[in-house]
Amino acid sequence: MPKVERSKRGIPEGLWLRCPQCKATIFRKEVEARLNVCPDCDHHFYVSARDRLLQLLDENSFEEMDADLRPVDTLGFVDSQPYAKRIVEQQKKTGMGDAAVSGTGFIRGRGVVIGITDFAFMAGSMGAVVGEKLARAAEKATELKRPLIFVSGSGGGARMQEGILSLMQMAKVSAALARYHLAGGLYICILTNPTMGGVAASWAFQGDITIAEPKAMIGFAGARTIKNTIRLELPDGFQTSEFLLKHGFVDRIVSRKDIRTEVSSIIDYCEIQ
Repeated sequence: MPKVERSKRGIPEGLWLRCPQCKATIFRKEVEARLNVCPDCDHHFYVSARDRLLQLLDENSFEEMDADLRPVDTLGFVDSQPYAKRIVEQQKKTGMGDAAVSGTGFIRGRGVVIGITDFAFMAGSMGAVVGEKLARAAEKATELKRPLIFVSGSGGGARMQEGILSLMQMAKVSAALARYHLAGGLYICILTNPTMGGVAASWAFQGDITIAEPKAMIGFAGARTIKNTIRLELPDGFQTSEFLLKHGFVDRIVSRKDIRTEVSSIIDYCEIQ
């Protein structure tokens, strides 16, 4: 009987991934089951804005706001390519209109207004649309008298392609938050890796309660830029959430699997008071 040649069955791509922190090779589905957290070292992987909504909010409770807002190339900005072309590419890649998603929903039955920035869209940088969405979310929370939750995944700060129109979003969102504060609202900000630049210099550190995920990079300028400017060695763990907790910039560090429970507990506590 002739020998039948059988093709070798390879391992399908994408089943495994390598943890950038502990370097372990881990099963992707196990990581996803743990909310994109490494089972060996607790490294918190990137999570999209849509997935964070699923993790934080009650099932089918999210109602998106301002989904039709889209960025425009007001300045006709060109670097390695036109900004208008870059926007289209980012929208196709991520399926998002811009780097933020906002809306209303419930966390364990508590009504909230929520806004989330997503690093996948131009590093989560804050342009006119992102600022407008977050400002409107603060205004909606004021109107509904609901707690306001912002989740920052913004490594790009202000978006340079929009110039001063981007920078002014820092003040606009901050003003909306100030009005919300005067109305007696509860603002909880959740900082994830990374939170940098103009976002860190404005709404990311204005929460009544500031929560951070473990080992998130949080700061204004990058550590290399600071070191080259002041010509001094920086402390160990500089710009990590643990460093910021030690120095009073963050109220608590909470693992991703516990954030939903933590936020609902904070809301209950503040309502009792």
